[in-house]
Amino acid sequence: MDIGDDSSRFCSLPATTSRNMSTSSSTFFSANQSPFFSPRSPSCQLSESTRSEAPCDSILLSTDPVSSSSGIPDLESLANVRYKLSTMSLAPAASVSGPVSLTSNRLRSCDVFIGLHGRKPSLLRFANWLRVELEVQGMSCFVSDRSRCRNSRKHGIVERAMDVSSFGIVILTRKSFRNPYTIEELRFFSSKKTLVPIFFDLSPGDCLVRDIVEKRGELWEKHGGELWILYGGLEKEWKEAVHSLSRVDEWKLEAQDGNWRDCILRAVTLLAIRLGRRSVVDRLSKWREKVEKEEFPFPRNDNFVGRKKELSELEFILFGDVSGDAERDYFELKARPRRKNLTIGWGRSSSFDERRRERKSEIGSRKGKEPVVWKESEKEIEMQSTELPQKQHQSKPKSGARYARRKRSTKILYGKGIACVSGDSGIGKTELLLEFAYRYHQRYKMVLWVGGESRYIRQNYLNLWSFLEVDVGVENCLDKNRIKSFEDQEEAAIARVRRELMRNMPFLVVIDNLESEKDWWDHKLVMDLLPRFGGETHIIISTRLPSVMNLEPLKLSYLSGAEAMSLMQGSVKEYTENEELDALRAIEEKVGRSTLGLAIVGAILSELPILPSKLLETTNRMPLKEFSWSGREVNSLRRHTFLLQLFDVCFSIFDHADGPRSLATRMVQASTWFAPTAIPVSLLALAAHKIPEKHQGTWLWRKLLRSLTCGFATSYNKKSEAEATSMLVRFNIARSSTRQDHIHFHELIKLYARKRVVTGVAQAVVQAVITRGSISQHSEHVWAACFLTFGFSHDPIVVELKVSDLLYLVKEVVLPLAIRTFITFSRCNAALELLRLCTNALEAADQAFVTPVEKWLDKSLCWRPIPTNAQLNPYLWQELALSRATVLETRAKLMLRGGQFDIADDLIRKALFIRTSICGEDHHDTIAARETLSKITRLLANVQIHTSP
Repeated sequence: MDIGDDSSRFCSLPATTSRNMSTSSSTFFSANQSPFFSPRSPSCQLSESTRSEAPCDSILLSTDPVSSSSGIPDLESLANVRYKLSTMSLAPAASVSGPVSLTSNRLRSCDVFIGLHGRKPSLLRFANWLRVELEVQGMSCFVSDRSRCRNSRKHGIVERAMDVSSFGIVILTRKSFRNPYTIEELRFFSSKKTLVPIFFDLSPGDCLVRDIVEKRGELWEKHGGELWILYGGLEKEWKEAVHSLSRVDEWKLEAQDGNWRDCILRAVTLLAIRLGRRSVVDRLSKWREKVEKEEFPFPRNDNFVGRKKELSELEFILFGDVSGDAERDYFELKARPRRKNLTIGWGRSSSFDERRRERKSEIGSRKGKEPVVWKESEKEIEMQSTELPQKQHQSKPKSGARYARRKRSTKILYGKGIACVSGDSGIGKTELLLEFAYRYHQRYKMVLWVGGESRYIRQNYLNLWSFLEVDVGVENCLDKNRIKSFEDQEEAAIARVRRELMRNMPFLVVIDNLESEKDWWDHKLVMDLLPRFGGETHIIISTRLPSVMNLEPLKLSYLSGAEAMSLMQGSVKEYTENEELDALRAIEEKVGRSTLGLAIVGAILSELPILPSKLLETTNRMPLKEFSWSGREVNSLRRHTFLLQLFDVCFSIFDHADGPRSLATRMVQASTWFAPTAIPVSLLALAAHKIPEKHQGTWLWRKLLRSLTCGFATSYNKKSEAEATSMLVRFNIARSSTRQDHIHFHELIKLYARKRVVTGVAQAVVQAVITRGSISQHSEHVWAACFLTFGFSHDPIVVELKVSDLLYLVKEVVLPLAIRTFITFSRCNAALELLRLCTNALEAADQAFVTPVEKWLDKSLCWRPIPTNAQLNPYLWQELALSRATVLETRAKLMLRGGQFDIADDLIRKALFIRTSICGEDHHDTIAARETLSKITRLLANVQIHTSP
């Protein structure tokens, strides 16, 4: 009998335990400080008589599916034995116990044993990630730091686990060679030829017997020597264990600070191959290919300068410590009032032991009657201790005070995995987050980039399903006892993604440019999307808001003068003349020290043979257009008019190089009405070509720019789409995307281009999206076209389409988009609102069709009544009516999924009337509508029967 046959005997236990000792067959004990991995979630309960607790370390086995958090268990995982370190975080873990015996008839096999030694946070994060990754791929694990076992019984348990394990992973650090248990594990698995060493912050070349014993090199000067003497071991056995590492050629895995992900995936892949799990290898290979293409939205910025302090502080906020180069970069956090026993910063003078003592004192102060309580409600997320001042506990705040309290920012939570970066538009927030993500991406399973614009953030969040491999589609609830409301279905979809991020797999979620704390569609708090803070998943938010979710943000300041000068000079040689240096400093001040403006200046100086003084003069002479300034989003533009003039300089360069109808300039104009994400170049160019002609520039400015761009026009005549795109990217007006043939525009540039009023741009964008847009690949831009056409919420209708174009939009765009949004992503209310507005647009067009045509003919010359458009074009009118019937019928069917039977009944009757009037009683569409009505009538009758008193 294997472990899968005996799975019912391996059960997880609840966190509450009794003090009664278990039966004599129990070999598992529990305590707050455990070196072993305990299960994440219980799969069954044991009786009270079988529970036990003792002041020692714990092992707990469970066979609940490794994919239980996503609701889709893996077949191979049903027989897994799973473990977890109960002390992976600094907070004390709940005590658990399990009366399970590890005799030979209980546990016949285990895929992987993982041995480690030490309590360094980075080591524990790595070991936990390795364990979870193996579990997810269906391999059972047993993890132990044997030096923390305090009795012979627990040592016996671990030894039996080593005996039955197919492979033994030993994570080696510089302190492992003085640990007798690590030496024993090396000798044991080496003798079985199943040793898999992972060199953590080491390399195989460092682990030579002679170097260690003779303390050669900086590494072993402190940690080397005759280490077997430290624990009273034998020199021969110690040397034999270290020598065994040189004989393991296939498994030389190095876990350095910058390759954790690669190391873990390679280890899992090699183990899967040796265990015969070919499906695991194929799955990892496909996942790796997807990540390489889609993980980051933008390529890494090779011209990134500065921000060392901000990057180090972000690392400290998220991880609670710093490592590598950042550890050498001293940074000083500004003094802030803090709660008692909450350590918020440390300097170079703080030693590891001091920080460890501080953490222990923090843990100790929270035991017993003063636990740390995580509050997570609709209005607040913060970590509180019951040790807060007495006046805060005298009375419960009223509702008004509750809202007022939320306006007060809390302090930065260090080591809790949540960070917020705020600053003005164009200051470099996205660049900072992108650099951090590239620099530390190996510490995470994957970087998940989410656009934070309020209309799109929910859809962007649900788009993570493809990376997390969870199903966010609606459930077919018609045949169940209780039909979920639309709100419940949407919350369930969000919860599936949220639950996946709350597993112990480390992800980095980047929410870039968060516009509001509330979702645009239903005004719910964005915090409802996020996983609970303090887990393995980390979250970084960039925003222009002063604070987000009760968190004090890291306020991003300007670059230093030297950094700004470096960014402006770019690849150009350094200017030595005082006049040119003064011009650069003047430009820096005039652009408001905006990182975006500085980058554009550097691009112009690199691309054109022009001096900074000449560029300053030309920009100052550029006429500033008159705008109607309104709304908070234009504050940055209103404050920095020189930046607007700099934009105009770039547009004029494009126009002079490629004529008055420069494709590059028109692509910028068209970008203003697309969604705030990467735009396909083909779609953008098509919209640009559809923009009506407009005379640009005067003779004076053409003459001025001719001198500015001398020798530039000859090589830039009549650019193709690729060349126009290249020009936009080189001048930093657009930035390239990791998606092939896509570019992205900064929000400031899009806002200014929209203020440069050009008629017909929005119409051109909608026409381009209707003609060439793809629901699956360009859904954000299709939604943007719908916003312009139908006028959601209080927005006006920007684009009015001809009836023929409206019919095409409804058939080819609106219906597929609404159904996909509803079924695939469970965004029920958004899909239904789109269909409702579409119905209104069709009804308005129908009303115009039945209105008499004005000025058709002079009434004095015609005795007949004035006809309507329906009479002039009956075929088009019928198509319009049938299209409205299709939309009504679709709405009715979707209403059924949310239990809205009365509304569905009204909608289907309207659709049936239209189809009967135009198609007749016996048409197949009419028959189908009648059947739908019958079904709705039955369901409505059943509801009335069950709800009647």
